[in-house]
Amino acid sequence: MKSILLIGLGRFGRHMAIEFSRQKQEVMAIDKSEERINDALPYVTNAQIGDATSERFMASLGVRNFDLCIVAIGDDFQSSLEATALLKDCGASFVLARASRDVHARFLLRNGADRVVYPEKEMAVRTAVTCSFRRVFDYITLTPDCAIYEVCVPSGWVGHTVVDLQVRSRFHIAVLAVKKDGHVIPVPDASHTMQADERLLLLGAPQDIRPFL
Repeated sequence: MKSILLIGLGRFGRHMAIEFSRQKQEVMAIDKSEERINDALPYVTNAQIGDATSERFMASLGVRNFDLCIVAIGDDFQSSLEATALLKDCGASFVLARASRDVHARFLLRNGADRVVYPEKEMAVRTAVTCSFRRVFDYITLTPDCAIYEVCVPSGWVGHTVVDLQVRSRFHIAVLAVKKDGHVIPVPDASHTMQADERLLLLGAPQDIRPFL
């Protein structure tokens, strides 16, 4: 179980609180809005109404005691930067901050954020890829040169095993899992025979996977 400080309970912060609750994580939530605090109470361990840009308030939270601090403020550029900087000043070990645009992300990193997420951009890219190729059902970027694609089994692969196809050596991609009827087979055995009604999770460079899309 992780101890998490979550600052900001807008849509993004609230969804994080709900997911952390499912994962049985210990979450302390902070927001200036009493209404948002009350709405989040079923999903968090503790909550306080407070201003994350107040040095005195932030110092009172004991941020050093949290495994992870999240700044989920996305729309207020200045408050997001100030909260991130104050967390680092107070000794936060790891700060994850939400950005609303590219320049916001750059300033958050300069202000001490250890990691920045840009959910609107990430979802836009993911949606664009899945809409561009009819064989792609999901897509996750790992780095600019590496991604995971959920795709139909290429017609030329049906009836063949991973060994037969020599996927790694011939195509420079890896088969991470096979999905069928809602079930997932992680790292399928080399003798697994590909079937037309299956989906594959492929890992590799976009230029290597794109011919199969």
